[in-house]
Amino acid sequence: MHLRSAMPDESTTAESRNFIEQIIDADIASGKWGEPGDRSVVTTRFPPEPNGYLHIGHAKAICLSSGLAEQFGGRFMLRFDDTNPAKEEQEYVDSIIEDVRWLGANWEGDVRFASDYFPRFYDWAKDLIEKGLAYVDEQSPEEIRKNRGNVNEPGVNSPFRDRPTEESLDLFARMKAGEFKDGSMVLRAKIDMTSPNMNLRDPVMYRVLNAHHHRTGDTWHIYPMYDWAHGLEDSIEGITHSICTLEFENHRPLYDWFIDSINKDRAEPIRHPQQIEFARLEPTYIITSKRSLKLLVDDGHVTGWDDPRMPTVSGMRRRGYTPEAIRAFAKVTGVTKYKGSHDIGLLEAAVRDHLNAEAPRRMAVLDPVKVVITNWSEHGDENRVEYFDAINNPNDEAAGTRKVPFTKEIYIEREDFMEDPPKKFFRLGPGREVRLRYAYWVTCTGYETDDAGNVTEIHCTYDPETKGGNSPPPDAEGNVRKVKGTIHWVSVEHALDAEVRLFDRLFTAEHPAKAPKDAPDNWSFMANLNPEAMQVVTNAKLEPALATAEGEPDWRDSIRRYQFERLGYFCVDQDTSESGTLIFNRTATLRDSWAKSKGK
Repeated sequence: MHLRSAMPDESTTAESRNFIEQIIDADIASGKWGEPGDRSVVTTRFPPEPNGYLHIGHAKAICLSSGLAEQFGGRFMLRFDDTNPAKEEQEYVDSIIEDVRWLGANWEGDVRFASDYFPRFYDWAKDLIEKGLAYVDEQSPEEIRKNRGNVNEPGVNSPFRDRPTEESLDLFARMKAGEFKDGSMVLRAKIDMTSPNMNLRDPVMYRVLNAHHHRTGDTWHIYPMYDWAHGLEDSIEGITHSICTLEFENHRPLYDWFIDSINKDRAEPIRHPQQIEFARLEPTYIITSKRSLKLLVDDGHVTGWDDPRMPTVSGMRRRGYTPEAIRAFAKVTGVTKYKGSHDIGLLEAAVRDHLNAEAPRRMAVLDPVKVVITNWSEHGDENRVEYFDAINNPNDEAAGTRKVPFTKEIYIEREDFMEDPPKKFFRLGPGREVRLRYAYWVTCTGYETDDAGNVTEIHCTYDPETKGGNSPPPDAEGNVRKVKGTIHWVSVEHALDAEVRLFDRLFTAEHPAKAPKDAPDNWSFMANLNPEAMQVVTNAKLEPALATAEGEPDWRDSIRRYQFERLGYFCVDQDTSESGTLIFNRTATLRDSWAKSKGK
């Protein structure tokens, strides 16, 4: 499977540009945000909450917003919505900054934070109180929830809705000063408790929360709700096109109401950003709920947020995925208003496409069985070492070659030998001949087994006239001997011991969060966890060129990625430096083995 971009650049026709690009084109032409034709006014942002690590869905949002700014020659901002200190940590801030940088998104200036604007938010809230558009409510959270109504029933006005303005101002100031307990009071907007849009039923703007904030410390005892802060942040930063996913579409009228209410009777109105919603990324076999991902971490089903099985950006990076592959996946899934799932096989195909072009080749044997060349001494010193030139990357001539040692004893994959092979098994078996990659042709003359019947050693002869893996010369009658199978190998004497972690999809169900029709009340998405999502190989044998994982790593992350010939794409895991043992993660198989196993 090869990918083609579904997110066209500015060279495409107007008809083929996605709907967000068309909106921006029209705004530039009309001069909505500046002089007509001025593309540099385009300003976008990525506004994560620092309450977890970023996942593949966030990656698409980053690629989209930063890509639009880059395409139009505008600006891209990175800003944290750090309005809930109870769930936020500096660890999350640091990881998000690293992930956004790794994906190749270049933001303008310093990283921004909602907490930078807390004083302005507070002053604007007081302004709404003075205008009679906000009030302090002393109902309990349960009462507020109950009186809000539902989609079929209107809400009920709070008994505090019409309290005097001066009283609300006084209480709001005392809330800020820390005089009240958590949850005892909130500030609510006075909109319409009968609105069909539940977000407009006097939404909470501030709540009392006596929590330590990772940036502002203990300065604040009230914190703004996401909906109150979100649009104001965009306004302050001059965002022209606020790109959000569809679940925020019903929130847009509230964002607009807040801006319009602040601007009411205001001599110098604040900026009114334009919000545009698109369908979020919904990959198959993946969960993107941060709450669910945190549960996987907290319950020990994975080793952490950066576990290579996780759909987090840090997990995918550790597994060996590349930012180029993730950006290609973001493009091929398109930008639309229509909800739908996206085949995770497209991401895996993007990874294969990129690594096939970029990754240097090496030989590794994951399930080794020894092969002894019994006639090795007939053509030279029994202990001699021969070196063969091996191609580093057939797609990159500049990558050159490396020397691979060959000796009397080598390792091959156990699955490349069968005691009684069928006719179409083109690998090694008694009397069968195969090509050893870059080296010689060998013929099996016998093998040894242990008491359990497991093959422990294979005996072969080699043909010195096939050096370099070449075909032997014709016989006296002009016939040329042919061989169909080529297998990889590693010299026993020079082999490196390594641990290799083989990763598969974390869930077995295409939509892991979707409960089956007959699911019990206590059903959990955990029921779809794949018990074989990670298998650890502890006795892998690698060619010596991997001793130092030679070659320059990716400049963004210092990860060294390789194709192990015939086995897949692998990268050096970060545990290698800590344990002293070479550890490799399998990034992807060479082909879509999952689809094949499912009969697709």
